[in-house]
Amino acid sequence: MFGRSRLDTKTPDQLLRMRRAGLVVGQTLQLMAQTVRPGMTTRQLDELAEEHIRGCGATPSFLGYHGFTGSLCTSVNEEVVHGIPGGRVLEQGDLISIDCGAIVDGWHGDAALSLVVGGRDAARPEDLELIDATEDSMWAGIAALAVGESLYAVGAAVEDSLVEAGERSGREYGIVEDYVGHGIGTEMHQDPQVPNYRVRDRGPTVRVGTTVAIEPMVTLGSAETHLLEDEWTVITADGSRAAHWENTVAVTEHGLWVLTALDGGEERLSALGASYGPLS
Repeated sequence: MFGRSRLDTKTPDQLLRMRRAGLVVGQTLQLMAQTVRPGMTTRQLDELAEEHIRGCGATPSFLGYHGFTGSLCTSVNEEVVHGIPGGRVLEQGDLISIDCGAIVDGWHGDAALSLVVGGRDAARPEDLELIDATEDSMWAGIAALAVGESLYAVGAAVEDSLVEAGERSGREYGIVEDYVGHGIGTEMHQDPQVPNYRVRDRGPTVRVGTTVAIEPMVTLGSAETHLLEDEWTVITADGSRAAHWENTVAVTEHGLWVLTALDGGEERLSALGASYGPLS
């Protein structure tokens, strides 16, 4: 249903190369989070991101990808993913998801975060709950990666985390099914696909050297989406706000290494009781 039953794997040297790309992505997203403010346009964010990526000796993964015109995807409020940077002026309280990819020596890193323009004090309570629930579900999915287990345990863990978060907040989150995570390496999008919800298929078995991008996309309302006329921007069908979090993750012989997290994922993985397994 979602792709090949066998996962490609990377050597330790290849994982170290992917880590270099991942660090560029993580640093760029950190810069975006520190820079975004009311009155900026999404194009200004994109220009800053491209300058930073190239200054690190990397190339933006997104720019020119099937004709995409930005180095970032900037998705605001009801936009779920693939928002094109442009003249939109960000306002206090907007919920923006920023997705970034970079290539170093032919290897890709891919990650995303969501935040509120103006900071958490400017946010609606339900937006903060959505952002936090989506981020937590991503980490739950990452922690579910284990050698010898089904890759689709990721989606089950993501769904369970969001159901539990919804029960705590008294709402039912929409888990977008039309767009999923993916394998990653010398191409940004590779098999297999990684669903963010429970599926019946056994799916591929996780092996040492597996690399995947795990990226739940979650809404405050319906999970149904529409594609805008620009043929890129995905929006919620009911106009509800959406959040998106993503990290590129490697499975090593020692545990999990989050290639796009600046600390390699050590803090969050340790809190979840998952093995942290960097190669350097």
